[in-house]
Amino acid sequence: MKFIFVLPGENYMVNRVLILVLVALFCACKGFEEGKTIPIDDFFKTQDKAFYHISPDGKSLSYIKLQDKKPNLFVEDLATGKSLQLTHLTEKTLSFYTWTSNDELIYYTRDDSKDRKSDLFVINKDGSKQIQLGSNEKARMDVIENQLIDDKYIIVSSNKRDSSVFDVYRLNVRNGKMDIAAKNPGNITDWITDNKGILKMAIANDGVNKTLMYRENESQPFKAVITNNFKTTLDPVAIAEDQPDVLYAISNVNRDKNALVELDLKTGKEKKILFANDTLNVIEAKYSRAKKKMIFVTCETWKKEKFYLDSTIRVNYNKIDALLPGTEWRVEDKDKLDNVFVVRTFTDKNPGSYYLYFADQNKLRKLADINSSIKEEDMCEMKPISYKSVDGLTINGYLTLPKNKKASNLPLVVLPHDGPKWRNSWGYNADVQFLANRGYAVLQVNYRGSIGYGKTFYAAGFKQLDDKIQEDVNAGVRWLIEQKIVNSKKVAIYGNGFGGYIALNCLYKNPDLYSCGGSNSGVINLFSYFKMIPPFLKSKLQMYYEIVGNPITDTEYVRSASPVFHADRFRAPVFIAQNPKDPHINIAEGIQFIKELQKRGVAVTHIEKEEGPDPIKRQQSRLVMYKALEQFLKDNINRK
Repeated sequence: MKFIFVLPGENYMVNRVLILVLVALFCACKGFEEGKTIPIDDFFKTQDKAFYHISPDGKSLSYIKLQDKKPNLFVEDLATGKSLQLTHLTEKTLSFYTWTSNDELIYYTRDDSKDRKSDLFVINKDGSKQIQLGSNEKARMDVIENQLIDDKYIIVSSNKRDSSVFDVYRLNVRNGKMDIAAKNPGNITDWITDNKGILKMAIANDGVNKTLMYRENESQPFKAVITNNFKTTLDPVAIAEDQPDVLYAISNVNRDKNALVELDLKTGKEKKILFANDTLNVIEAKYSRAKKKMIFVTCETWKKEKFYLDSTIRVNYNKIDALLPGTEWRVEDKDKLDNVFVVRTFTDKNPGSYYLYFADQNKLRKLADINSSIKEEDMCEMKPISYKSVDGLTINGYLTLPKNKKASNLPLVVLPHDGPKWRNSWGYNADVQFLANRGYAVLQVNYRGSIGYGKTFYAAGFKQLDDKIQEDVNAGVRWLIEQKIVNSKKVAIYGNGFGGYIALNCLYKNPDLYSCGGSNSGVINLFSYFKMIPPFLKSKLQMYYEIVGNPITDTEYVRSASPVFHADRFRAPVFIAQNPKDPHINIAEGIQFIKELQKRGVAVTHIEKEEGPDPIKRQQSRLVMYKALEQFLKDNINRK
């Protein structure tokens, strides 16, 4: 087996010197002070303030603040600096809000019951004229266009008529009346308006193929424009304001990597490529309503990088770069004139902060730290790695080494990422930093099937969860052992969701490699996973079947790939955390699996955790779980 270490991003990071990378990665943290043990609670603190938004006119700032142990909505007048608390919740939890005009906001509250019943309100920014638009609704609602139309309507989608599909409604924020604007025939999964709030596009999905539908105005029926298999990306970004039949879209139609293109909505043909690169994958594209044009794309290799399509934006954003050196940042919200921005920053060693940026003054105002308990100098660097899989595929990932130990003979915790359709990205990760602070090297692998590396790499992971995906993870562990960074007798594997599923399968199949393993809300039975998919995602079942495996036509594979049927093959200690209120997991099945393991003499640590909307309970639950995980690893990572 051949492994290689490569300098990441060689195509656009030429100023990186190989020797510096090697020293940083392999020479530990010589010269730094001994690392200190940071309390678990510091890593997983609940934010006191979050979800900042700017009013369309840029004069008011809204945010959610934890007040009296409940998230509540506040608004600040930027001219005076005075803040006003708009909500005073005692039972239900604030789950979503948005501005609808310069003076009004709508917000949802949701209870903690299984049905998650919600209320909907509209309120003036000065706290007056609050109107309840809906009460104890079981249906979900998503805002498609939040700016007021005719001074009274916003466009929303809701599954109130049929829990399995979302129709489009004009919601009158004056009286709560909802008039249907488009009825879902049963296969529409997305609705898209133009920049004036007119519903012009829809995405039909049969589970495998996605069809882009278009109509020139709301009096016409939708017509199919182009159909692609789900393996192909064609994600609408915005309809051109000066060319109403032109769509800006992120597309990998007839290419491996995503590009930004102009699409003719009448013919389905590409008119123009705005940005494309054979080695770079576009993950985001931003349209400016103020400029009426696309302004930049974001590509991701080991880090994200912006590529500008507008020279003015490049100049303005370079000013933000200068004010926030050494950080990655993104615009969370902005006003209608692109003058006042909410900016969030972060690095691999800092969860980051929120700022207001005033473009006309080129000034920043700090709003809040995301977690002030975390000190950047105490955190560990997240370095990109690359190696070869057993069958010669290049696998990318990240390695984080502890500050307080030499980069030799270290204990290792492997963190497979969740999925399907996911990847690890560079940035602050509380799980990673917590484990590194405890003295573990941490490996994150973007195994085949991870998104962001092109269409071919993504498809290579289909129906490979029980085979080559695990081999990709194992190959990374063996590479670190060969490099003598990791002690072969001290390797654990742990993951969330599908990451937990991969961890459990790797654990029982590779007793020579892993000392112990764990799962947090992990999938243990693929048959049950498919049964628990909520009604509004049923249209994507065929897609999940192609990615994971079809329980009807691939019955033997799905059974073989489900850890629950292999309790007799587990030998190493197992950590399992479950949320007893999770509607998407069969809790009873998990308990039975634990009993089967214990019956066979496997040491099991079982934690029940609370993952409801209450932030206080959620933080308390996290503390209990991570304390248990810390002790589990300490007791079991040494293979006897």
